[in-house]
Amino acid sequence: MTRFPCFRLQAFNICSPQGRMGNSPSALPLFHRSARRAKMGLAVLCLSLLATAACKGGPIDEDAYKVEPAIVRGNLAIFPVIASRTHDTSQLMTLDEGIRSGQVTVTEAGEERGLVRPGQPIPPRQGGAEVNRLVLYNNSNHPLLLLAGEIVTGGKQDRVIGADRIVLPSSGPIDLGVFCVEPGRWVASSSKFGSMGTQMAQPSVRTPAMAERDQSRVWENVRASNANVAKSLGGADAASVAGVTSYAKVFASAPVEKIVGSYGGEESEQAILRQLRARGAVGVVVAVNGRVLWADLFASAELLSKYWPKLMRSYVAEAVTSGRSGGSADLKEAELYLNNLRGGREVVETEPDVYRRCDITGDGYRVFELISLLPKTGFNVHITKIRQ
Repeated sequence: MTRFPCFRLQAFNICSPQGRMGNSPSALPLFHRSARRAKMGLAVLCLSLLATAACKGGPIDEDAYKVEPAIVRGNLAIFPVIASRTHDTSQLMTLDEGIRSGQVTVTEAGEERGLVRPGQPIPPRQGGAEVNRLVLYNNSNHPLLLLAGEIVTGGKQDRVIGADRIVLPSSGPIDLGVFCVEPGRWVASSSKFGSMGTQMAQPSVRTPAMAERDQSRVWENVRASNANVAKSLGGADAASVAGVTSYAKVFASAPVEKIVGSYGGEESEQAILRQLRARGAVGVVVAVNGRVLWADLFASAELLSKYWPKLMRSYVAEAVTSGRSGGSADLKEAELYLNNLRGGREVVETEPDVYRRCDITGDGYRVFELISLLPKTGFNVHITKIRQ
């Protein structure tokens, strides 16, 4: 995978390639052409165009999205986001769809046996399991979409996916970058992995995995989240989750299910989804206790609908563990938050002809874009904005 760290210099973006630039066929010719120019000004312009092309999957400006008034549940406010243009995402398969159908499998790194063709002998297992590595196989005929924050349960520890990506059909083994969300266990609970179909890690747990890529910070935030849940429960219910290190198990426990249900449960989740569909929303801006802190945007309303149960529970988890400190949702603040999706520093990771992933740093925020490079695409599949 090719990385392009991009830095903003005065009025231009200067993109300084590192590693094997030859992996980016669209960028390399432009870079070499600009190097041959006699005038420095023209060279800088070409480099500016290169950085802009590398970091964008299409025009993103304040007119691309419209934020609508919030849907409120307790201290949680969800602002629907309407896009000026949507895209066909029907070819993409989700992790839940793949695991349910048996066409996507996940194993511990070191326990995979590699690709095995029919009639060939099974090779021996390789090495040993590692905390931050899982191996995935996509045996379907659809591209697989993985989102940062999706929880994979089983094996020696529960893990959370650290970055958005697309996996080609009929491919594997793929080294899946993950972070443990179960500090303290390194004993197999199950030989099989599954996805936590109704839960995605809440924003405060997703942030250190996506933005900092720091395992210790992920563990720290998991412990804090679990402690805040226990505090909000109190009494015997708090004792029932005390000492449970698994983020997934805490949020799947009966006492926590009850408090999550106070936000309306599945009925409310589906009611909000119906409102989002009716408005043609492709994403949401999220505020807790009146403070805007997160946004998830998709290429289509269909894709938002597929992920909605997971997303809604992740937002509720954030609201539950943040306490209730008052504050009201403000539409203007949500609009201002979404208007700026650019920043002063951009880092691009590319898997040629599959996807481009952009990490954009601004003043007090980060934006993560996943752009599909599959045939007949070239658009933003998922955009996440987080407050830092």
